Amino acid sequence: MQSAIEQAKLCTIDVPIGCVIKKEGAVIASAHNRRESDNDITAHAEILAIREAQKVLKTSRLNGCELYVTLEPCPMCSWAIIQSGIKVVYFGSYNTQYGSLISNPLKGTKNLKIYGGIKEDECDKILKEFFEKIR
Repeated sequence: MQSAIEQAKLCTIDVPIGCVIKKEGAVIASAHNRRESDNDITAHAEILAIREAQKVLKTSRLNGCELYVTLEPCPMCSWAIIQSGIKVVYFGSYNTQYGSLISNPLKGTKNLKIYGGIKEDECDKILKEFFEKIR
């Protein structure tokens, strides 16, 4: 999770969310939100990391991979996670507004292991500081 937190800290104008994907204990992809900087509403940290991991593995299937993200994934990212075949998701902060994996489990998640609240205080702090700064 610490690598995902470091990714979140790389955000400048975007909501600070970071994500890493591991396969067999090694990081194969990392990303942070770039929605605003790329002018792309799909440039969420999870989507960008999934795209990178698929390129690294040369397949759309991320079987056996683990995803670490600082905020509970939204419905768009959750569906991409499910479709990619990722086996485990670890997230930091709970997303009470748009969260999907825990607060509203999707059909098809029975093979997906989900663990929330990992380094939650640190992830919450990064988000809180960002929103205080822009208000």
